[in-house]
Amino acid sequence: TDEIMQQEIRPLVAVDIIEQLHRQFAILSGGRGKDGAPIITFPEFAGFSEIPDDDFLNVVTYLTSIPSLEAASIGFIIIIDRRRDKWSAVKASLTRIAGAFPGNLQLVFVLRPSRFIQRAIADIGIKLYRDDFKMKVPIIMLNSVSDLHGYIDKSQLTRELGGTLEYGHSQWIHHRTAIENFAMTVKTTAQMLQTFGTDLAETELPNDVQCTEELLSSHTEHHSKLKDELKLAVKQGATLLTCIREPVTRSANSKLSPDELENVATVERLLAQLDETEKAFDQFWTKHHLKLEQCLQLRHFEHDFREVKLTLDNLMETQAGFADIGDSVTRVENLLKEQKHLEEKGQEPLEKAQSLALHGEQLIQNNHYAIDSIRPKCVELRRICDDFTNETKKKYDILGKSLELHKQLDKASQWCEAGIYLLASQAVDKCQSQEGAETALVEIEKFLVTAKEHQLSNLKEFYNQFDMILTPEIKANAQRIVQKLEDVQEMFDKRQVSLKKLAAKQTRPVQPVAPHPESSPKRASPKITRPAAVENTSYRFQVRRRGPAAQNGNHALVQELIEKCISKSQGHIINELIETERVYVEELQSIIEGYASEMDNPNLVHLIPSALQNKKEILFGNLPEIYYFHNRIFLKEIENCIENPELLARCFLKRKEDLQIYEKYCQNKPRSEALWRQCGDSIFFQECQRKLDHKLSLDAYLLKPVQRITKYQLLLKEMLKCSKNSEGTAELEEALATVLDIIKSVNDSMHQIAITGYEGDVSELGKLLMQGSFNVWTDHKKGHNKVKDLARFKPMQRHLFLYTKMLLFCKKREENTDGHEKTASYSFKNSLKMSTVGITENVKGDNKKFEIWYNGREEVYIIQASSVELKNTWISEIRKVLTGQLEACR
Repeated sequence: TDEIMQQEIRPLVAVDIIEQLHRQFAILSGGRGKDGAPIITFPEFAGFSEIPDDDFLNVVTYLTSIPSLEAASIGFIIIIDRRRDKWSAVKASLTRIAGAFPGNLQLVFVLRPSRFIQRAIADIGIKLYRDDFKMKVPIIMLNSVSDLHGYIDKSQLTRELGGTLEYGHSQWIHHRTAIENFAMTVKTTAQMLQTFGTDLAETELPNDVQCTEELLSSHTEHHSKLKDELKLAVKQGATLLTCIREPVTRSANSKLSPDELENVATVERLLAQLDETEKAFDQFWTKHHLKLEQCLQLRHFEHDFREVKLTLDNLMETQAGFADIGDSVTRVENLLKEQKHLEEKGQEPLEKAQSLALHGEQLIQNNHYAIDSIRPKCVELRRICDDFTNETKKKYDILGKSLELHKQLDKASQWCEAGIYLLASQAVDKCQSQEGAETALVEIEKFLVTAKEHQLSNLKEFYNQFDMILTPEIKANAQRIVQKLEDVQEMFDKRQVSLKKLAAKQTRPVQPVAPHPESSPKRASPKITRPAAVENTSYRFQVRRRGPAAQNGNHALVQELIEKCISKSQGHIINELIETERVYVEELQSIIEGYASEMDNPNLVHLIPSALQNKKEILFGNLPEIYYFHNRIFLKEIENCIENPELLARCFLKRKEDLQIYEKYCQNKPRSEALWRQCGDSIFFQECQRKLDHKLSLDAYLLKPVQRITKYQLLLKEMLKCSKNSEGTAELEEALATVLDIIKSVNDSMHQIAITGYEGDVSELGKLLMQGSFNVWTDHKKGHNKVKDLARFKPMQRHLFLYTKMLLFCKKREENTDGHEKTASYSFKNSLKMSTVGITENVKGDNKKFEIWYNGREEVYIIQASSVELKNTWISEIRKVLTGQLEACR
């Protein structure tokens, strides 16, 4: 069957029949006949007839396969040495050779038995049985080796046959085994190289850096091992060649036999094959290795491109989000600072992008195989860099125009306020005289000369000048200021008419009623503006005439305009609060519906990264609770304040407890941010953002609640400015204090959750009253003197947390988190029970220091605040705690 056929096809090698060869019943000595025919000798062998047929056939077949095809084609000469044997042995040998010899035979020499009787029998036997041997070649019976020498030269015969040919059977077997092993090594090495080459050719190039690096390392390692195998094979062949040539090397008179010369040629041929194989393999490896290195360069380039592209896209997205052109000078100046910050922030990514594009172009110049992939990416990088630069310039141009516009509007508005202040400050009693009226007229005329400075006399020209940035809001604001200018101009016109009448004719005296406060306001120079005059001062004038026609509307007009301005300002703030509250509620709704709810969408669940699974509450915190409160309750309540601004403060006071939900949200914010940094670039968030058509990513919207709670205090401060010394001021101040208290509480709790190393439960320490950083010196009575001495000079930096039951001393540590902003943590160092401490409010030599001592001054902590105000605030809070403890004991 197939296995048997494969065994028959496979050529015999010495190792297969090593035992039979060692028996030496047949040898290939290396001798040749006169025509170059190889000689196979069958030496005397006592058990020749007992040799199994397979063994005999294998040995003879192997021996006939060794000479070259050219020599074998001449035909083999067989010498059968049976000088010490019987005729029966001769007969058996001839019969076996005739029946099983696989090669071409030329001659058969038989050295007949030397004993007389056996020789006679052999002579008779050869005549009788010649035909039985079925040999087509002559069988020559020889009586002695001398007769043999007549046919074959002595130099081609071994010493056993009277010749001079050196032959060692063991050495011959060793050479044959070594040559065949070497041939097998060459074949195996060539196959390994071919297999490796095929694997390399069929290898698909990986798509990422790590796999490419691993593949390059693996292939290089495999290549090195194969090169080592090649070196070993070459070394093996060279050693074998030296062994075969050893007789010639040892003695100049020695010559190699034809078979040994063929062995030398065989080994040299095998070494040449190895050399050719190695050269072909090296040539192929050089090309493959270059391609793998270029692939690694490409993967690094692609990886860096993706990172830089993502950064640039985020940069462009952030820039696109800067659509605001500002609604005041301060706002525009802040926007310019933000734009400058963004520009500075973009410098590093832009430089990286330019550098990467240059690197890509170098790869193209070096004939990289993936030019079609690299070139478009280089073009894309340069395009984005140019877009960012151009867009930045455009933003600067727009904001520059906006700044100029708002400065003009502010100048006009300030001119109006200065005009109102001038009119209000002209004392009524002094204007009753001709001289007073003329002085007031001069003041007004001088002030009106400055009107050209506000440059708003021509509204159409103003619109044309700032056409590129005009928005409905800016137009409306400009129209309001123009109206205000007209109102003020009208006031001046009326005042001038009245004063001219007074200057022309002396009128009856006017009894003034002083404005509140009781001392009259000092006159202001026409050039000095008082921006806050309208907002911070409320004037009330009463004019008493003795006649029925004594009504003078000038001061009433001033008062009416002031109250009108205040009312408008309050209305504007209320409107801004409501509009921004509506936008805030809509944004919260979009986050919940567009992101949080989508995390439960079965169609998108496969896009959610594993790190985000079951962590919706960590990412969003109590955002749904905040949305419910603002949408269902707070927005509706502040909308009711449109007609009654004085109710606004009550809204905040009424919802003081509800607004505490922001503390919980802010406490969760660090965990939310850490999770976002881990998963923020996932496809899930990108898909949600695309559906919502948001310009900014989710993390920007998750900051909205933090920004909103701080926005309230700004709006309340503005309301308070417009409501000084009027009804509702006290409630507004209380509402502002409430919001500031919530912000402080949120801020304190954010610091509190960063405390590490405290083994107790901070929730059991009572309310957190204060927290802050101080310089601290310690002085312990039981401590070492050296410690006390050192304590006087080198303060410790400690962050203190004051609770109603405990004072904690912590060390502030700041750590970078994955390249983001530094995160503070507070490592717990010491604590003092508030029930066992006392304070010394003043320390000699420094008014910013105070002492906290423990157990009758056994431990003293000298604490230095950054300011006297901060020190006094802490002392006040500590005093309240200690006083509260005393009252509780009573």
